[in-house]
Amino acid sequence: MFSRRLRLLLWLFLVHCVGIYLFTRGYLLSRLSLPDRHECRHDGCTSLATHKRAVILVIDALRFDFISSHPPEPPSPYHHNILTLPRELTAAHPQHSFMFNAHADPPTTTLQRLKGLTTGSLPTFVDAGESFGGSAIVEDSILHQLVAAGRKVAFAGDDTWITLFPDILDHNMSFPFDSFNVEDLHTVDEGVIANLLPMVKNYPHSWDLAIGHCLGVDHVGHRVGPEHPVMKTKLEQMNDFLADLVRAIDEDTLLVLLGDHGMDRAGNHGGDSSLETMSAIWIYSKGAALSHGSASLPDSLVPTVVFPGETVPHRSIQQIDFVPTISLLLGLPIPFNNLGTIIPEVFDRGANKAGVQKALELNANQIKNYLDAYRASQSGGELDGFWSRLSESWVATQAASSADSLPTLWEFTRHSLSVCRALWARFSLALIIAGLTTIILGTVATFCTYQLLGENAENSEEYLTKALSSASKAAVVGLALGSIAYFPLRNLLEGVHLHHASLFGSVLASTLTFTLSCRPTLRREQLTAVPIILVLHALCFASNSFIIWEDRIILFLSITSLVPSFLVGFTAPTSRLRYRILGFSAVFATCVRLMAMSTVCREEQHPYCKVTFYASPTSSTPPVLALLIAPPVAFSIPFVIRRILGISKSEKGLAGIFFPWVLASALLAGTGFWVLEWAHSTELFGNGVNALFRLARTMLARVCFAAIAFGGVALWWTSPVCLEINTEDTPLDSETSQGQQAQKTKVTILGFANAFGSPYFVFWTIFLSVVWLCTQLTGQVVWGLATVALLAHLEVVDSVRDAHALGDAFVSSKPTAALDLNALKRELSFSEVVPLALLALHTFHGTGHQPTISSLQWKTAFIFTPTLSFPFSQLTVIINTLGPHFLMGLASPLLVLWNLPPLPPPRGLMASSLRAGLAIMLYFMILLLGSATCAAALRRHLMVWNIFAPRYMFAAISVFAIDLGVIVGVGIGVGRVRERIEKIFKGIA
Repeated sequence: MFSRRLRLLLWLFLVHCVGIYLFTRGYLLSRLSLPDRHECRHDGCTSLATHKRAVILVIDALRFDFISSHPPEPPSPYHHNILTLPRELTAAHPQHSFMFNAHADPPTTTLQRLKGLTTGSLPTFVDAGESFGGSAIVEDSILHQLVAAGRKVAFAGDDTWITLFPDILDHNMSFPFDSFNVEDLHTVDEGVIANLLPMVKNYPHSWDLAIGHCLGVDHVGHRVGPEHPVMKTKLEQMNDFLADLVRAIDEDTLLVLLGDHGMDRAGNHGGDSSLETMSAIWIYSKGAALSHGSASLPDSLVPTVVFPGETVPHRSIQQIDFVPTISLLLGLPIPFNNLGTIIPEVFDRGANKAGVQKALELNANQIKNYLDAYRASQSGGELDGFWSRLSESWVATQAASSADSLPTLWEFTRHSLSVCRALWARFSLALIIAGLTTIILGTVATFCTYQLLGENAENSEEYLTKALSSASKAAVVGLALGSIAYFPLRNLLEGVHLHHASLFGSVLASTLTFTLSCRPTLRREQLTAVPIILVLHALCFASNSFIIWEDRIILFLSITSLVPSFLVGFTAPTSRLRYRILGFSAVFATCVRLMAMSTVCREEQHPYCKVTFYASPTSSTPPVLALLIAPPVAFSIPFVIRRILGISKSEKGLAGIFFPWVLASALLAGTGFWVLEWAHSTELFGNGVNALFRLARTMLARVCFAAIAFGGVALWWTSPVCLEINTEDTPLDSETSQGQQAQKTKVTILGFANAFGSPYFVFWTIFLSVVWLCTQLTGQVVWGLATVALLAHLEVVDSVRDAHALGDAFVSSKPTAALDLNALKRELSFSEVVPLALLALHTFHGTGHQPTISSLQWKTAFIFTPTLSFPFSQLTVIINTLGPHFLMGLASPLLVLWNLPPLPPPRGLMASSLRAGLAIMLYFMILLLGSATCAAALRRHLMVWNIFAPRYMFAAISVFAIDLGVIVGVGIGVGRVRERIEKIFKGIA
């Protein structure tokens, strides 16, 4: 049976989830896919065909600067990562070979880019979530058109293709390989080479399209970074493979080399930075020339861009331009949903540009048919604001003279693309408002609970239970009313469905009922006591610059949050308190400052940020310093913890066993795992030894996790006390009636002063061990510093309370009553929670994260298994990312429990612990509200998709992690500790 506190926390958690869900559905909608198929009547398509078949080689994450037709001579050590196109082909036969810098639409995840490369359509922001499990493509695509024409497709490589086209790829000619084993740099590539090359060379008439998708370059980027020597080796392998393919194809086969996306400086992708969106495409014809090169095309048809770090402009296309181009070159209809524009150079067949003209006409007609069909669909109203401009652009193509027809056709296709890009960044204002309203109500409900517990901690829980009961009944009524109200209003509320209205009505009714039932007293001093740090932090989300540099802002705010305690330290009534407050404040500040030395830079922070979390900005391996420091940190942290606990003599009992043996072993095992991972990634020891490394670290991770999850939890659950009770018999002067000397039993309890805090901290370190295992070496050093900073903050909070208590006693007319232990209760100030909340965010950044997709540490998905395995791979990535928030949410009750003796029995202990958890939940709910409000207000901002939307999403998942940490801490940890302590001291008052 759930306790009252746990039911309350779960209700608040559900309210938060509904608010996030409604806002997200309004802010990030997906587009409508049309199932229509395109048909090319008469000989419109076949007349432009140049080849009977094609070979498409996808080198995953092939960035434009990784490929060159003119490598430096002699090779420069700074440009060794180059895939070199055959010089004799690009130089001697320029009309047979074309190379382009292709812009890949974000999100730059493989699955989304493959959708674009086969359908010519655009992804939406939320489609990125499908990258771990996409569904079959139902839209018209190149592969659908091939099958409709009776042609066959051969395939080897990334098994994502099988997921997308399960009913199309010929299984007798398909050789899929696991796509998510990032640590395997060679199996997929070797499989592609072993299967695709013989098929192309020996069986050219068995297939019409052969696809090879190599993953080694992408995996090297994720694992060790693009500048690692392994990248050179991998590109040399791709070089040799490409040369073999060129020799193997016949004159009727078109060869296309491309990257599905690029990679950033650290080797990751997913976002929209220039390095991630700039990929390469090389088209080569061994037989018929692709272009006659008779005359130059209009400049508007051949735009150029300058690649980052370069000075020479390069020909640039949209990546989806590949779709109409390859379709027409193979004599196929352009897929119905395509929004790409043909690459004009490969259709330049004569002085009158007849080939380009015809190709562009087919292309423009296909896009016009698609727009007409979309306008007639259920989502057609979305085009209303753009339709007149699109119609004008289409009319211009029909009225243009022959001299102007190419630019006008080109303009129509590109304008259609820009309109659809804006269209699928559309929003449902009704859902956004509903989501914001729910988030506000959830924040108010959390505040009311926090405030009511502070007014009357002893009796408020029962009062809150009654309010929650009323709210539950109101939720049912609101659910029914929301469902009823939906039907007459559904035509007025774009994007709103029945379940949205039902959820909103339920939450609206329940939160309003709860808030009105609580009605805590609001005084002026309470409103003016809102920490200015929280206000400033929430306001930061109104500026893209502040979001970009939030890691530096959090460092400043973290140090600033010490000022109130520091001032108390100078005025504390005793020298011991002064030394403790100032000393531990200095420890906290030092740890926070050292944590800031570990950095991972956002793309927007360059060149003013230096990556230190990894060995270099282009690597994903740990720096040498982390390799040297992490093992000693793992070894010493348990002893540092015991040393601080020793101040209150609470390092005895369970702590005396757990910290030096269980925790130390777990931390060292977690560090050992990542040292083995580093040794494995260097590939210095050969395949045989590397296989042993993989097996050893997999087993080490599994054993470590099992020992902590089962052994550590079982040990804590059976005896969650850190006390050492000693008895000693001493003689008295008197004698008993039998003439024996009387004895007095003296009982000494070590750890008495921190009886609640120390066992709860043991509970906290169990979860720290799991997060430690899922954190890379530099992050483990940061976690060591964060643990010390947490302990220092707890000591500061306790000392400041003691200083205030003594100060109140000195000015009281009844100092004895002021210091009466029976009258004392643990008051919690919101300002005491602020450093803890900031420490969660600071640790998040210090452990190698930013609120961007590309900063996700995908290699942590392979801790327990060498391949992607649900749910373990997803779980370890989540733990790695959200571990700081969960652990600091879990630590919030320590602000109440730390240095709290069991006698006299503390009144309102559970209520005070609940209030501490609510305080940190409230901090992150206000951040969520600020982020959501600014994201909604700035939804048309230029930086919305790479700054404001990701920051909102990060704020949302942060609330999930914090709420979960509080639920586990208050619902399980505090209750178990209190139960065991009360049992030991039962009857003693």
